Amino acid sequence: MNQKVIQEFFLDNFNQFSPETIRAYNIALSQFFAVCPKNYDEVHARDIRNWLETMNQEGLQPRSIRLKLSALKSFYRYCIEENKITKNPTKKVNTPKKVDSLPRYLTKRQLAMLQEYSMNDPRDRAIIEILYATGVRINELLQVRLEDIKWDTRQIWIRKGKGNKARFVLFSHSCAERLKRYLDTRSYGSEYLFSNAKGKPISDKLVQLKFREYSETLGFKVSPHTLRHTFAANLADKGMDFSYIQELLGHSNINSTRIYIRLRNHERKKQYDQYQQ
Repeated sequence: MNQKVIQEFFLDNFNQFSPETIRAYNIALSQFFAVCPKNYDEVHARDIRNWLETMNQEGLQPRSIRLKLSALKSFYRYCIEENKITKNPTKKVNTPKKVDSLPRYLTKRQLAMLQEYSMNDPRDRAIIEILYATGVRINELLQVRLEDIKWDTRQIWIRKGKGNKARFVLFSHSCAERLKRYLDTRSYGSEYLFSNAKGKPISDKLVQLKFREYSETLGFKVSPHTLRHTFAANLADKGMDFSYIQELLGHSNINSTRIYIRLRNHERKKQYDQYQQ
């Protein structure tokens, strides 16, 4: 009985669901009715809550639990619309809250490994250095023109940040050396800091592929955004005022920056716990 209605549910939603959604929802519904061996029209809210609690105790990630509950809610909405049931058992079941996860950043050792690995490619090494030194987003970096760089004050004008907000970011002396070394090796002219042989900005996809290679080779996950988090985490750890960090990151809301306060406190707690062992 359940399987017949589930098949009808997918047939009626075939054009609305992607193949991946169909696959995920099918797994979720099969799992639910395996745990709750009732006909679909006999299920109560407490049955669903018990299922959620079981998944939670088994250590399933909140994101996965939300997806499975979403499948069940979608199925029962369909049953209501088709007049197969008169009461929706999922209506009073709350969706688990999203976990406000802390941003991931590199340790000093991981950063050193990344820098060492890219040492023989001046362009890649310069990209890593400037992402770490400035905290800019990768799409912001790839639009930087040579005229945007103020070498004397070590500042870069970010013309169009997120939300079209322009700002200045700072870079270190060592970053300046890396950038100059890379530009000295470039055999073609371009107005952009990082460009291809045609003078156009290099693509975001190319950079992401490079970082995928770093992750696979070095054994830890790293992306351009990881370096942005590393930049902010280091400034927070050194006690920089969060309004300054907000300005450098281009956050429109200080609450986006305050997560690094929690990150700093989390790291201090970890160090304390290790000391007490």
